[in-house]
Amino acid sequence: MSKGPISQFIENNFLHFNAAALVDAAKGYEAHLLENGKMMITLAGAMSTAELGKSLAEMIRQDKVHIISCTGANLEEDIMNLVAHNSYKRVPNYRDLSPQEEWDLLENHYNRVTDTCIPEEEAFRRLQSHLFDIWNKADKNNERYFPHEFMYQMILSGDLEQYYEIDPKNSWMVAAAEKNLPIVVPGWEDSTMGNIFASYCIKGEFKPTTMKSGVEYMMWLADWYTKNCAGKGVGFFQIGGGIAGDFPICVVPMLYQDMEMHDVPFWSYFCQISDSTTSYGSYSGAVPNEKITWGKLDITTPKFIVESDATIVAPLIFAYLLDL
Repeated sequence: MSKGPISQFIENNFLHFNAAALVDAAKGYEAHLLENGKMMITLAGAMSTAELGKSLAEMIRQDKVHIISCTGANLEEDIMNLVAHNSYKRVPNYRDLSPQEEWDLLENHYNRVTDTCIPEEEAFRRLQSHLFDIWNKADKNNERYFPHEFMYQMILSGDLEQYYEIDPKNSWMVAAAEKNLPIVVPGWEDSTMGNIFASYCIKGEFKPTTMKSGVEYMMWLADWYTKNCAGKGVGFFQIGGGIAGDFPICVVPMLYQDMEMHDVPFWSYFCQISDSTTSYGSYSGAVPNEKITWGKLDITTPKFIVESDATIVAPLIFAYLLDL
């Protein structure tokens, strides 16, 4: 398929430095898929609130991503945007806000993420009311599910459709639910819905075991990886860093070192988009070669790093892969 105008612009103008790295990463991703490789995308930061779903949803529909690892915030905030978009408040001058103005946002039930404020009632509480019923049913029936599976149940029930305020084709969680896309959500309890579920457990309304744990996510991921790493293998496209990236990438050294599966292949493609500084000792800023020392990447693994804003870079790479 011939490339569209966005892709042509990228190829003609993104010729040096981080722009060229973006093109190299996109072409490497494309080559990986053409050789029947599979790809994991990891989502850190506030990518869902940045509405990455506008491009990621189509990536999911076109089978250009086969598994996602994301924070609990990204899991829920895509759905929040789906059902409460019109009540979001943008604050372009967020750098100039005084402590009193920040407090006023809190008093008006707005939670700020950089220049975007999420409305508590329309977003958080709307999801809470529906998730409570789903969690309660599972708890009473002694059924256990992963965090993303509860979200899938809520989406596929159709109960949220009455609230939709954006075209659902722009929601990556709707696209993922419709495909039953594999997702891992490490550290899910560090999210609004995770906090809310914990509060119900503290009050004795639910059993903590109703929600499957991070250890179980790692066990599930180990099984998925061993079943999908044949041939070209599985690539790793990391947006940001943090637990969404470090948790899943560690499945390879775990299988090799701790399970003594010495024939398990390394990740077969790696790209990270981050503006974190390497010298700070962070995972997000670590250069790809450091991962060789941890048994995550091979010497020959194609490695790319785009040191720029993921809200700009990721949609452009996705546009290239979608031939836009």
